[in-house]
Amino acid sequence: MLKQARRVIIKVGSSLVTNQGKGLDHHALAGWAAQIATLKQAGKDIILVSSGAIAEGMQRLNWDTRPTALYELQAAAAVGQMGLAQAYASSFSQYGLQTAQVLLTHEDLSNRKRYLNARSTLTTLLKLNIIPIINENDTVATDEIRFGDNDTLAALVTNLVEADALVILTDQAGLYTSDPRKDPTAKLLSEVHAGDPALEKMAGGVGSGISRGGMQTKVIAAKRAARSGADTIVASGHEADVLVRLSRDEAIGTRFVAKLPVLAARKQWLADYLQVRGYVTLDHGAVKALTADGKSLLPIGVTDVNGEFERGETVACLDPDGREIARGLINYSAVETQKILKQPSSEIETILGYVDEPELIHRNNLVLL
Repeated sequence: MLKQARRVIIKVGSSLVTNQGKGLDHHALAGWAAQIATLKQAGKDIILVSSGAIAEGMQRLNWDTRPTALYELQAAAAVGQMGLAQAYASSFSQYGLQTAQVLLTHEDLSNRKRYLNARSTLTTLLKLNIIPIINENDTVATDEIRFGDNDTLAALVTNLVEADALVILTDQAGLYTSDPRKDPTAKLLSEVHAGDPALEKMAGGVGSGISRGGMQTKVIAAKRAARSGADTIVASGHEADVLVRLSRDEAIGTRFVAKLPVLAARKQWLADYLQVRGYVTLDHGAVKALTADGKSLLPIGVTDVNGEFERGETVACLDPDGREIARGLINYSAVETQKILKQPSSEIETILGYVDEPELIHRNNLVLL
């Protein structure tokens, strides 16, 4: 599964990057960098979702117990993010790789405009051969907008960038039929179907005092990732060279299989689940570019705009006779689209004073009907 994957999200938990909660384990971070460098050499796009900021902050602040007060967690995260970013940058530099720190909140991915902004940033970093290292923005998150655990964050990032696979590394070997810490007859499941309701009943609680997730959050994360067609592997990060071995399709941990492939799942989401906020009418050339050539929609092919929509909202594409032929997530608001329609992409900056994307709707965010 991972051997064929082009874009992979890798999540490492606190227990795998910290020294039993006593700050960062720099030797462990160096090991993850070495393995990810090997995957990069194999031509894979990698995004790393890493815990550890709060644990590092606790160590720097000489706190022995994880605080429960939100403002204290935010303070620890603010202090710890400095060390986490520095440590990863140093580890990956040994392999000639640059890293970028990306902090997200739930609001960033639920707001359509910010969703597209985050997506554009991450895809640009990947094009530049930079490894994004993502963590929840604990310094500004509140109870209402925080992801709650980095398993959920990793799954949402998987959806965001249409990754082929999600790898969640933990201190457990995978999903068992019951909690192996309590039931000696528990058996490791090698392959399951993501979203199977029975799986959540099998999952246990939180494993350690430093990490916030448990197997249940990983099962739910796999279900989330499957919505965009990505398979998930949950495996022990203590396995030697686990990422390299997984990239050779060695059977390690539990594989959560998605029902639909990545592209089909995303198209279904665009077609069936998002409310249309407006319409753009295309000329015959643009209709051909979309339907026959598989191209993105450019402003030069748009002749009319209807409705009030913002960047990131769903817009229907009509042919000259008014028939809907496609819909997708638009990169410009209705007001902006009205200004740049019938114009080449090279003129967007001249007209608007800025350019978000050269395409009005990118082909990856568009589905034909």
